[in-house]
Amino acid sequence: MFSKFGRIFFITVAASLLLTSVALAQDPGPQHSDPYWQASYWNNTTLYGTPVLQRSEANIDYNWGAGSPDSSVHADQFSARWARYIDVTPGVYRFTVTSDDGMRVWVDNDLIIDQWNDHPAQTFTADRNLASGHHLITVDFYENGGYAQAQVAWALSPVTIYNWRGEYFNNPSLAGSPALVRDDAQINFNWGNGSPASGTVNADGFSARWTRTLNFTAGTYRFTVTADDGARLWVNNHLLVDAWRDQAATTYTGDIYLSGSVPIKLEFYENGGLAVAQIGWTMGGGTSTPPPAGVVIVDDADPGFTKGGVTTGWRTADEGHNGRLTWTRNNDYERPNYNWARWYPTLAAGRYEVFVYIPERYTTTSNAVYWVSHANGYTQRSVNQSTNGGRWVSLGTYNFRGTRDDYVSLNDTTGETRLEHLIAFDAVKWEPR
Repeated sequence: MFSKFGRIFFITVAASLLLTSVALAQDPGPQHSDPYWQASYWNNTTLYGTPVLQRSEANIDYNWGAGSPDSSVHADQFSARWARYIDVTPGVYRFTVTSDDGMRVWVDNDLIIDQWNDHPAQTFTADRNLASGHHLITVDFYENGGYAQAQVAWALSPVTIYNWRGEYFNNPSLAGSPALVRDDAQINFNWGNGSPASGTVNADGFSARWTRTLNFTAGTYRFTVTADDGARLWVNNHLLVDAWRDQAATTYTGDIYLSGSVPIKLEFYENGGLAVAQIGWTMGGGTSTPPPAGVVIVDDADPGFTKGGVTTGWRTADEGHNGRLTWTRNNDYERPNYNWARWYPTLAAGRYEVFVYIPERYTTTSNAVYWVSHANGYTQRSVNQSTNGGRWVSLGTYNFRGTRDDYVSLNDTTGETRLEHLIAFDAVKWEPR
């Protein structure tokens, strides 16, 4: 039917098409996700020689029974290879295959499932952490005799968290989807110049978030965080440590009263160089460490604390700073029976920043009005105790005389509905500036 030249041209074109098809089956290309598998079938069990069939297939979801994939393929003793690129969001993916007989699965040229043997229909799984982007999936299959089945699927694997839920991001701002989610037994990491997960998380310019809920026996706890670079710690939804900045490994502490089930969240970022993220806590709070030199703290159990008003209105609790606080219910205005307290420090004349410690509990008022007596007169500061539990709150920086006229005062007059709110009188701190 064809001339000699025509036959040569036809054979050349056919050979070219065959080579192109084989190349696609072996390498679909990394440019974009392919919605189809490039499938090749052989009439032997070893994928040997030239395929007898090549085609695009939407899914690998076959149960041929005693039949054949195609009239050109034997019902027994055949083999197949499928290849395609998939585009995924980052995470741990579970690959699930069912085969009768043998099957092998590669992800990015790494063999993750190797069941190249005769067997009835069986299901196998393998988990693989995938970064965002394109990944080459290759599946080999053979059927020796009897029934034939080949099925392949994958999905994000549920991560079982027993300890800390660690979420790692390939940016320093916890933005987008995490590159890795895993169960971390503890947060006690010193990665040096390395990565939390080589090949998945960057060695520099990454961030992490750890979350967990724990049960605490009632008491005051001191939390310790060491970070290189930035860290933020929330305990029971209170920001206890805020050190979100580039720095060498630095340790921070914060005290808080806890009881029962408590959520904890630690955020961290690494900019460059060494990387450290560590957290721990002990019961006892501020009793374990004396204040730095020059800092003066007057607690409600110290001689410098004095109170007045209606004796029956005062209460104490074994919590707060140094495990003790004083509290009362609020008044709406200065009645004859209102309660008041003062903290008198022993200061050298000079400039100090004044802080008040707000306990976790017995602090439901939104308008605790403190008066600071200093060298230039009096300054009034209002503190919302209900939103500042478990932390030191600054009242400002002032010059002090170094005499008995230096003090901070607080009374139970809050302007809120009488006796409906609690106001705590705990500790006051003066730090040299």
